[in-house]
Amino acid sequence: MAKVILFNKPFRVLSQFSDTEGRETLADYLSAPGYRAAGRLDYDSEGLLLLTDNGSLQQQIANPKHKQWKTYLVQVEGEISDDALTALSEGVALKDGSSLPARARRIISPDIWPRHPPVRERKSVPDSWLELAIREGRNRQVRRMTAAMGFPTLRLIRRQIGDWDLAGLAPGEFRTIDVHVAQSTKPRRPRPPSRRRR
Repeated sequence: MAKVILFNKPFRVLSQFSDTEGRETLADYLSAPGYRAAGRLDYDSEGLLLLTDNGSLQQQIANPKHKQWKTYLVQVEGEISDDALTALSEGVALKDGSSLPARARRIISPDIWPRHPPVRERKSVPDSWLELAIREGRNRQVRRMTAAMGFPTLRLIRRQIGDWDLAGLAPGEFRTIDVHVAQSTKPRRPRPPSRRRR
């Protein structure tokens, strides 16, 4: 059994336990010796961050080759169009290559906690929300995808990773769960027969 901490990372908190520049870190919210973050969440993003005390599980969660779905609530500048949602779903051309097909849908403004500081409002420019799920882990990928469609991201909240979600967690809160880690099924190489000297 391994333990996993589900943490609702607030805005402008680093996904690590120390910082040389005096910024807020995970250590300001929880004490978890022996735990490491399974993947990252940008300083200016919010929401679900997973930490575990098991190295194999950390790799299963964080390594992009396992293609865990990560679901985000995304507030963008402008009224997101059907064409943009279709393009996001099919894959977007980025500087480091096209993104994999995603799941994208328009949503009404979600009932979530206020951000501190709040997103700057511009009365002349509307905003809208979408739910976007991706299976990759490129640097600032969601922000780059929406920007490529002409809809800059204003606020980004990770709601879910695989089957784990934020349910019941306010910013800065966490809960710990036990997770069964399957043993590797990789076959062992047969050992060559030993030779005895006579």
